[in-house]
Amino acid sequence: MFATLSHIGFATPWLLWALVGLPVLWILLRAVPPAPIRRRFPGVILLLGLSDEDTVSDKTPWWLILLRMLAAAAVIIGLAGPILNPDTAEQQGDAPLVVIFDGSWAGAEGWPRRMELAGQLLREAGREGRVAAVLSLSDPRPVSFQPADVIASQLEGVEPRAWGPSAETLSRAAAILSVVGGEFETLWMSDGVSYPGRAAVLQMAEDRGPVTVFESDSAVVALHPAQFADGEILISATRSRSSLASDHVMRAHGRDPAGVSRVLATVPLQFAAGQDAAEVRLSLPAELRARVSRFDLQGTRSAGAVVLSDDSLRRREVALITGRQDREGLELLSPLHYLHQALAPSADLLDGAIEEVIPANPDVIILADVADLTPAEETALVTWVEEGGLLLRFAGPRLAASDLARSEEHPLLPVRLRSGGRTVGGAMSWGAPKALAPFKEESPFYGLPVPEDVSISAQVVAQPDPTLAERVIAELSDGTPLVTRKPLGQGRVVLVHVSANAEWSSLPLSGLFVQMLDRLAVSSVTGQPEAADLAGTTWQPQRVLDGFGRLHDAGTLPGIAGEDLVEAPLGPQVHPGLYQGPTRTLARNVMQPDQQIVAAEWPSSVRVEGLERAEPLMLAGYLLALALILLLLDVIAALALSGRLALRPNKAAVLLLLALPLAQPQPAHADDSFALRATAELALGYIRTGDAGVDQVSEAGLRGLSETLFFRTSVEPAEPIGVDLERDELALFPFLYWPITEAQSIPSVEAYARLNRYLRSGGMILFDTRDADVAGFGTSSPNGRKLRRLAEPLDIPALEPLPVDHVLTRTFYLLQDFPGRHMGRDIWVEAAPADAEQVEGMPFRNLNDGVTPVVIGGNDWAAAWAMDARGNAMFPIGRGFSGERQRELAYRFGVNLVMHVLTGNYKSDQVHVPALLDRLGQ
Repeated sequence: MFATLSHIGFATPWLLWALVGLPVLWILLRAVPPAPIRRRFPGVILLLGLSDEDTVSDKTPWWLILLRMLAAAAVIIGLAGPILNPDTAEQQGDAPLVVIFDGSWAGAEGWPRRMELAGQLLREAGREGRVAAVLSLSDPRPVSFQPADVIASQLEGVEPRAWGPSAETLSRAAAILSVVGGEFETLWMSDGVSYPGRAAVLQMAEDRGPVTVFESDSAVVALHPAQFADGEILISATRSRSSLASDHVMRAHGRDPAGVSRVLATVPLQFAAGQDAAEVRLSLPAELRARVSRFDLQGTRSAGAVVLSDDSLRRREVALITGRQDREGLELLSPLHYLHQALAPSADLLDGAIEEVIPANPDVIILADVADLTPAEETALVTWVEEGGLLLRFAGPRLAASDLARSEEHPLLPVRLRSGGRTVGGAMSWGAPKALAPFKEESPFYGLPVPEDVSISAQVVAQPDPTLAERVIAELSDGTPLVTRKPLGQGRVVLVHVSANAEWSSLPLSGLFVQMLDRLAVSSVTGQPEAADLAGTTWQPQRVLDGFGRLHDAGTLPGIAGEDLVEAPLGPQVHPGLYQGPTRTLARNVMQPDQQIVAAEWPSSVRVEGLERAEPLMLAGYLLALALILLLLDVIAALALSGRLALRPNKAAVLLLLALPLAQPQPAHADDSFALRATAELALGYIRTGDAGVDQVSEAGLRGLSETLFFRTSVEPAEPIGVDLERDELALFPFLYWPITEAQSIPSVEAYARLNRYLRSGGMILFDTRDADVAGFGTSSPNGRKLRRLAEPLDIPALEPLPVDHVLTRTFYLLQDFPGRHMGRDIWVEAAPADAEQVEGMPFRNLNDGVTPVVIGGNDWAAAWAMDARGNAMFPIGRGFSGERQRELAYRFGVNLVMHVLTGNYKSDQVHVPALLDRLGQ
């Protein structure tokens, strides 16, 4: 039997009927007088033997009766088994439990809450001895029933997919449920999105038992792929619910010139009330736009809130060069007219001479009927192509009439050419105009449909050559090469054997002309390509998104056909991510351009609850404990009313003294725990400055140095520990890092006493002003002046700039520079003895025998050492290889410091080697 009252339920509610008897208890307690107070009075002996005809008993005080009634009520309610936030869901007895997850990216935002709720429900089922199974509709697999608490422990391996349930996966899920024998209860963790084909799964679950749906009332938000139009990036967003207005922030991510991933731009995105769509426009310079790698919504963790950028946002720079000037009024006959029309919408066009456009480093250079080049122009073009450029050449009358590439292959032409060209279909020819042959599988144009109205009437013809067949990528119906290509260094040279205008063919008048330019990577498509545009191509995944919107390496995922990349639904075979094709990179995002999100609607037979569900709490123990406390107070009150609790002053004082230790706060054990932590393993320490940002960098820096020591030396430090100069013991640390900030407070006299004792007993402190100005103790910077004030009370020996033969230069690594985030060699250490001399045969002097107690510098070593929890560097250092080299030297300096403080100047003992060898007679 189970009953509920608001948010409180009772396991045995019939016991609550005992509360009706409390008024009777009030009457009984009211009639019972309190115990009489006994007083010794000698005159009472005169009253012995007398009797009073009328006797009246005193009444128990009302507050004492109320106290006793509250105690009785607490006992009654406690025995009734009260439960706070009881599970009021319909129970299916001991029937199996099936937990269904939509398991898509739409549920990633609230995934931890869904997992917590599912685990809570499964643990409750486990306490009832039920079995359970889990089914994900995005990746359905046969269910296997196990004890519910075992299934709860396995939920950590369940993650949302970067795609949603499709008609195929939902059909497979319904088939899986159909083979489950007997009845079962279904708990459906919905993403709040409607999926076509879900009704079959729901019907199958309802036929076997009750269904309870848990879903959030928050809207699911997703971004459509980015588009480039009118010089701006256009991104639209959609959401599943449109009742309330909502504000978001869209971010553009990319790499800065140093190669560090950063947020390049932010723009607000607002949904108006009642609207399920919104859009933003972002205007970025071409250079910055080319660096954008992805867009996302700040604070939203799902693959649908991420849009990957590909080559479509990067307008390619194309230089157009022709061999003859346009005649006035005959623009249609210009060799560049159709190229301008085809490329202007998607590329930035450059005009000028060859020597003018090559310094601009365009992506493509197009020569339209250019035959003769000067030696300087030819050399510059060859160099540019070898470095990765694409040279696209179109034939024409000038190239046909020239002697270029007749006897031998020219470096800027893919094949040798016959003189005079070829004319077909004209008044002086015997044959009809030639059509294009279907593109072969190895051609970059494979899969493009060949229009029947495209014909060729004239062309330049390639000389037969052993390499001709492998260089032909398009040909006429009679087998004559139409487009040839060859590699040159890192780049390519392509020749179209017809003119770029309509004089020799109708190719420039057709849509095939634009498609061929795109396949050659001359233009950039600013919209989603059609399946026909990618037909016959294979695309290899490079990086893919998971359900939370994180990018991962594609690993061993197989390549997919171009048609599937555009049209196939996302799933285990087609992941959202970046795909590399023959000539470009293409992004497949979660949302298609016109795709909308539809909120899930459930039939009235299905109970729908939210994700917020409080854990049931048993109140019986608390109420019974309260009853005991009330009864204890009742005993004390009864004793007080009967006069038996009266205490003499001396007894009260004794009780008060006994109670004082209980009232005093217990001493903290922070010092003991700190000492245990610092001595359990070797740990590097840093001085807390009071600046949270600086202290975090110090901790991360010493963590990075500790990791470096662990992997490179026999020293295995534990996690670094922050040290409070006013409270903590310094002698527990062999090495302390002290970053200087302008605002940190001056230590107390007691703290300075501990510091001096630490320096005299062999400890080392690295003072870091972090300003790269320490040639004169940093006197020209605020941090340097602060260092002088902090160090003034310290017992620091005479210092000198680090000599070239100091043991710090060779403790573990051989070093002459000691950079951190800043470059600079000048650091200060304890000065060498005045009588230190260099021994014959040794490259260094016999310097001081101990460890220098202080090292002073300003290169911000903690920032250079800093690592995050994954072992990645937290701050950029320099640029490129030189920056990584600087970081490596910083790590080496840190290793030398720690090895120096742990081993002393043992390497200076090598100065005695000549004397030892002489004594041994060697």
